Amino acid sequence: MSGHSKWHNIQARKSVTDAKKGQSYSKHSKLIEVAARSGGDIVTNATLRSAVERAKADGVPNANIERSIKKGTGELKDGSVIVDGLYEAFGPAGTVLLADVLTDNKNRSLQSIKLILQKNGGAIGESGTVAWMFDKVGLIEVDLGTGKNAEDIELAAIDAGASDVSVEEGYVEVRTEPSNLHAVKKALETAGCTVKKSEITYLPKNTVKIADVEKAKQILHLIDLLEEDDDVTNVFSNFEVDDAIAEML
Repeated sequence: MSGHSKWHNIQARKSVTDAKKGQSYSKHSKLIEVAARSGGDIVTNATLRSAVERAKADGVPNANIERSIKKGTGELKDGSVIVDGLYEAFGPAGTVLLADVLTDNKNRSLQSIKLILQKNGGAIGESGTVAWMFDKVGLIEVDLGTGKNAEDIELAAIDAGASDVSVEEGYVEVRTEPSNLHAVKKALETAGCTVKKSEITYLPKNTVKIADVEKAKQILHLIDLLEEDDDVTNVFSNFEVDDAIAEML
């Protein structure tokens, strides 16, 4: 798979950090509200089900979850409307960034992101200057060692319509068209596979290799600051580091 596993060391490091801090209740509420616009039943709405599961894992109270679902379906109105956006930016050391946002005020979000970038070696980009460097894909990680071998998982994924499959250390990585993500995930689970992670993401077509540990820390710090903004739901970048550098982060 082009571009993903090359920097999986960084993604693994960030996964540990993200798991510790979790997402804010506000972020989860927005994700649930937007997902619920396609229907408030978690049985038939796979996107909503995933959003609710992630919220519960981060300790969001059921009352908050139910309120967000009602706002999304229109049963509860409070005057605010959540919209999504994708901001393109340039980071330190020749890197580029995409910031995925859900917000009720795009001007506020833009100004906040601009300020974070300006203070940390980055700059906002015009629409179209960065997004073309990424592919929007569905990404699924299937655990190995739970009764299914890599070949069985690969065959099940291909039969389900996956566009690419690769075997990594301890898991199989499945790539799909974004619109086909939930169908492939469901087919894998039906086939007895254990899905560790399932998400829509942006993968860089090419990566920038960072050989300096301080530069790597600067980039990660910028990404952390962006992700701490309540309107930012995810940040994607195009950098990679060697394992030796990753161990020092």
